[in-house]
Amino acid sequence: MFWQTVEVADLTTFDDPSIVPTHYWHPLDDGRIQCDLCPRFCKLKEGQQGLCFVRARQQDQIVLTSYGRSSGFCVDPIEKKPLNHFLPGTPVLSFGTAGCNLACKFCQNWDMSKSREMDTLADAATPEMLVEAAERLGCRSIAYTYNDPVIFMEYAVDVAKASHEKEINAVAVTAGYISEEPRIEFYRYMDAANVDLKAFTDDFYWKICGGHLQPVLDTLKYIKHETDCWLETTTLLIPGENDSDKELHDMTQWVVEHLGPDVPMHFSAFHPDWKMMDHPPTPAKTLSRARNIAMGNGVRYAYTGNVHDETGESTYCHVCHTRLIGRDWYVITDWNLSADGNCPNCGEACPGVFEPEPGTWGAKRMPVRLAKAV
Repeated sequence: MFWQTVEVADLTTFDDPSIVPTHYWHPLDDGRIQCDLCPRFCKLKEGQQGLCFVRARQQDQIVLTSYGRSSGFCVDPIEKKPLNHFLPGTPVLSFGTAGCNLACKFCQNWDMSKSREMDTLADAATPEMLVEAAERLGCRSIAYTYNDPVIFMEYAVDVAKASHEKEINAVAVTAGYISEEPRIEFYRYMDAANVDLKAFTDDFYWKICGGHLQPVLDTLKYIKHETDCWLETTTLLIPGENDSDKELHDMTQWVVEHLGPDVPMHFSAFHPDWKMMDHPPTPAKTLSRARNIAMGNGVRYAYTGNVHDETGESTYCHVCHTRLIGRDWYVITDWNLSADGNCPNCGEACPGVFEPEPGTWGAKRMPVRLAKAV
């Protein structure tokens, strides 16, 4: 089941560099060990894996079994994460691993997040190799995406530390399902995050994702109020599941009240996948309705995603409604921000992380092969 390790007497060193000790766990009275990284609190006997697949009990401790291994690397537009207010137009080196600590029936990346095969992790790279590749490819950021970086936290944090030495940003694309203590450590090193706010009822989280809503709300509030990490949210709208007017009103009102009106919200379209093949794709009008509800409740920057909608993809001044950034899919078509990030018409600041000129990466997607795992 696992790669070969050193003899049991050594509890800190493993033969395989992909296996590293972790420190968010504690022993239980019944002989099991509880992983404390996320609110699942998996309780493991020797040799067992957590639901996430990549954290396991070996040699009487919880270890990460996928350090330095990836399901692939790719250069994407930052807008694909999606982040619309963080260095628009710039390329980001993206990668993920295998596994996930939620069990979403609608997962759009299920081939990676639900994988139980180490063969999925076909690429390997040290943090230093990733940073060198990002520099060579002209990437301003490295994104942990495709599956949730929470479950490979030790690797993600080490990559972020190496990135910061070269002034490259760390971007987390995450469901925000993490416990309080590791949350503090993880977001200490993140420069931007898009948190997947999957719905606004605990019933949805439990029945469809196998988790709970409150830990995600706690993560959102922590990022916004306790860190310097730039925050945006995404909600995948599934017909008949989380797209009612009431739920959208409740969600967007909560965001304005607890996170403030300047946190961008993305509403993206579902397509049938994984274990929800019986649901139809999300109509474009549903996304527009969600955007209108959000803006009606005071969200200043609401976006539609996974559909062609230049109006819903573009950024407007919330005071005078001047179009500040025009977008057509992932291509920036218009740039009207002043050099200091303000509206040129009324002078109102547009919150985010901007430079005087946008990047020019566009919609390109460039797969990258760094190394073949042994």
